[in-house]
Amino acid sequence: MAKICAVTGKSSKVAGGYSNRVRATKFNPTGKVRKHANLQKKRIFVPELNRSVTVTLSTKGIRTVAKNGAYKTLKEAGLI
Repeated sequence: MAKICAVTGKSSKVAGGYSNRVRATKFNPTGKVRKHANLQKKRIFVPELNRSVTVTLSTKGIRTVAKNGAYKTLKEAGLI
């Protein structure tokens, strides 16, 4: 599965870890942590093409497809 959303372009990013002990003392840093986007493989039927397309989308990308329509959204993303 791809590590990037086809519609929104979301991917993973590096974020700082922050423990409760750091909050208490402002000392003892915890280092960096990689945060991954919530990516899901979806099979979307496109009525204009009369076929299904399988894409990897973030949850926000799935909502965008549901709101704007499959054909329009996937065409803007360059997947059709």
